Amino acid sequence: MTAGRIISQPISRADLARMAEDQFGDWIKAVVDVARGSMAVGGDLHADDEALLIEHGSSQQDLWGINLYLDEEGPDWVEFDSMINIRPGQGNRSRGVDDERTRERIRALVDSLVPAE
Repeated sequence: MTAGRIISQPISRADLARMAEDQFGDWIKAVVDVARGSMAVGGDLHADDEALLIEHGSSQQDLWGINLYLDEEGPDWVEFDSMINIRPGQGNRSRGVDDERTRERIRALVDSLVPAE
């Protein structure tokens, strides 16, 4: 099992790419905490990154699983697809993120933590 890492300060795409090399190659799994402005990356499963954030004080309801495609640009580099996103009690019935405002918050947070180079 690969341990994830919490990102709360900006990190470069190059650093994420080095982490991704050990796992999926050109992409990496991440879980974003929209309330605390952080994300965990590098776990084998989104659930691993989710657990890491919860261990450090995050609330599950604020966590969303995404994939970051490091060779893509613009909105295509963030993919909203994770089993942890299925939350009928919060009105999210898919592996994606159904609410457009939440997707915008996630993209803005990712862009602030992984600024364009």
